[in-house]
Amino acid sequence: MRTRPLKVALLGCGVVGSEVARIMTTHADDLAARIGAPVELAGVAVRRPDKVREGIDPALVTTDATALVKRGDIDVVVEVIGGIEPARTLITTAFEHGASVVSANKALLAQDGADLHAAAGANDKDLYYEAAVAGAIPLIRPLRESLAGDKVNRVLGIVNGTTNFILDKMDSTGAGYQEALDEATALGYAEADPTADVEGFDAAAKAAILAGIAFHTRVRLDDVYREGMTEVTAADFASAKEMGCTIKLLAICERAADGGSVTARVHPAMIPLTHPLASVRGAYNAVFVESDAAGQLMFYGPGAGGSPTASAVLGDLVAVCRNRLSNATGPGESAYAALPVSPMGEVVTRYHISLDVADKPGVLAQVATVFAEHGVSIDTVRQQGKDGEASLVVVTHRASDASLSGTVEALRKLDTVRGVASIMRVEGE
Repeated sequence: MRTRPLKVALLGCGVVGSEVARIMTTHADDLAARIGAPVELAGVAVRRPDKVREGIDPALVTTDATALVKRGDIDVVVEVIGGIEPARTLITTAFEHGASVVSANKALLAQDGADLHAAAGANDKDLYYEAAVAGAIPLIRPLRESLAGDKVNRVLGIVNGTTNFILDKMDSTGAGYQEALDEATALGYAEADPTADVEGFDAAAKAAILAGIAFHTRVRLDDVYREGMTEVTAADFASAKEMGCTIKLLAICERAADGGSVTARVHPAMIPLTHPLASVRGAYNAVFVESDAAGQLMFYGPGAGGSPTASAVLGDLVAVCRNRLSNATGPGESAYAALPVSPMGEVVTRYHISLDVADKPGVLAQVATVFAEHGVSIDTVRQQGKDGEASLVVVTHRASDASLSGTVEALRKLDTVRGVASIMRVEGE
């Protein structure tokens, strides 16, 4: 074993960073044995230097992250500060000064992954980011390496634990959205400002990363259709149960049937109770991968939290350190396919539409005519009426999102339609 340690700079020492530092210290001998050389925490960049950080030598703490990554003797920079800047500049500076990078920064990778990969390649350094998607679940490495010889056609997953906890609580207890969110906040699953989670921004960033890797195509955050889950109601869950379904916030990345384009989207959807993702409870994550040769694979586990995310970071750290010792680099960006990203209007799926209508003869015929005029075929219809008002639930066959949007717009113009109460896609069939 080489005696000179590999030096690691840690950017950020919050929930994840402090756990990374703890594991590096307590498992130092095991890590050295697995890597073939000891690893040494050479510096920790933080915003609040006076905060007590158990197990970390205060002499290692600095507020000058730029100086730390420019030292020249750093082998690996671990970035867990999040956000776009200063993370982007610090990472590119690290490459320029001889360090490889391990990051958990999904937002940055979804926005600027191509540029970061280019900077890593230009300096012959590694960029690893297993922790950016689904916490401890090994997902990026299987897509980049284990399935590199296969053709991935679809990635369908629950990639945000906060939203899955909320929807699971609504499903199992009948709670409303706000009540379930309040419980998630009290238990620490939801942030004080849950917008990034419940509006789908977090999941959309992960979808962009997954789609790019799975389809060997550059997919940016702006390419991902995003719809939050704040409008999901108890009535939606009641309708889902009548169909033998539940509701999940899904990240869906698909290759077109002709192989000529890809789509990436995040939105709530009904899925059959028989689908493996339907049984994913609480704050857990799961991702379902469909490929030509391997068939159907599912990856399941805790998708967030200090220890799970740190586990993914340390796995990358071991891989990058091994590469350093052998003067090699791991897989970089694979974007050779360069497939176009189709707009949401071209996505084809089934739909569940709930309408508030007048309870009188001829309404169903009017509604059916609108669906037919827009080329959307109806699978089932359920109607309930009382005191001059009625609810009409329509489940369609597969249709394009553009066709469905045109249908809904026309339905809203009917005098007999009081309102469109709910529109939800049906997936996983």
